[in-house]
Amino acid sequence: MGRIPADPAHPAPTSLAELNDVDRLDAQTREWVAERIRRLEADDRRSADTHLLRLDLPEDWGIEVYLKDESTHVTGSLKHRLARSLFMYALVNGWLRPGMNVIEASSGSTAVSEAHMARLLGVPFVAVVPHSTSAAKIALIEGEGGRCHLVETAEQMAPEARRLAGDTGGLFMDQFTFAERATDWRGHNNIATSTFEQLAEEPHPIPRWIVVGAGTGGSSATLGRYVRYHRHATGLCVADVENSAFFPTWLHGGTGIDTGRGSRIEGIGRPRSEPSFLPEVVDRMIQVPDAASVAGARHLSAALGRRVGASTGTNLVAVARLVTEMRRRGESGSIVTLLCDSGDRYRDTYFDDDWVAAQAWDLDPWLAELEAALPGPRPV
Repeated sequence: MGRIPADPAHPAPTSLAELNDVDRLDAQTREWVAERIRRLEADDRRSADTHLLRLDLPEDWGIEVYLKDESTHVTGSLKHRLARSLFMYALVNGWLRPGMNVIEASSGSTAVSEAHMARLLGVPFVAVVPHSTSAAKIALIEGEGGRCHLVETAEQMAPEARRLAGDTGGLFMDQFTFAERATDWRGHNNIATSTFEQLAEEPHPIPRWIVVGAGTGGSSATLGRYVRYHRHATGLCVADVENSAFFPTWLHGGTGIDTGRGSRIEGIGRPRSEPSFLPEVVDRMIQVPDAASVAGARHLSAALGRRVGASTGTNLVAVARLVTEMRRRGESGSIVTLLCDSGDRYRDTYFDDDWVAAQAWDLDPWLAELEAALPGPRPV
């Protein structure tokens, strides 16, 4: 590396008083940041822990299945935790300042939760969404105080969000890059800590499997790192959907894989492998057809007496596969998965028979298999 020549206009200092000194953080901004961190911490303390539901399976199986019900967050989904972590990460890194626009590429639950956090902190929020986004989803984002900026296709969302941030001096939150690093996986108030604490008095407190889907990859990264850090004999299984790049990325160890098609199961699956998906922490992946995911959502909804989203259905199909394998081998143990969000958001799609028929999906065979693998799984 070459030597930087001295600047004759700015001679080297000869005393402490002459040391070069630039102060970039004024007291008012520091107070603003501190107050926003306090608000996020207060939101965390106000949020009661989400329930861990146990399904009522035959006792002689020796297998327990648990659902971590993330739909009970105030913004209605697992993404409430992610949004809070992303805003905290932006604040402590010095990225978010007073008056800045916060911009995200999301038309789903992340946008709803980020809009809520932005309103809590008193900063404007813009969600970049495709024209195909349903009026109901836009209403949820706007109901939390966000504004929607429309683009033609899903592929244009991230570039447009990045452009808006640059043009307005705002912050592109970029969930698909920062989800895996915004959450403290070692145990500060994350979903893994909560789950293992709730399992402490159960018959099998260290689960054989944890099953999650992958949208950003943040949940799988957090849980996978946590079980390794605490040396638990727990396998992490990611349930992946049609047209997702995550499964081939994990299987072949490649990078830059692009399927060219998006997922029809909202919240999980991506046409390309995102930076927050860490295949090295995943022990197993199960590919789940879209029709099976919707069948899984309907099967569990009937048992719970309330609707759950299709990403939860994806998880349930993978759980059913693992339960069947454990029974075949005569194994006992527990499996934990996530109830990601409410199915009420999807009453016009996954729970509409005409919409399902238009996708050419036959749910009946999957429903029959799920009933055999997880018969009437009412929670207890």
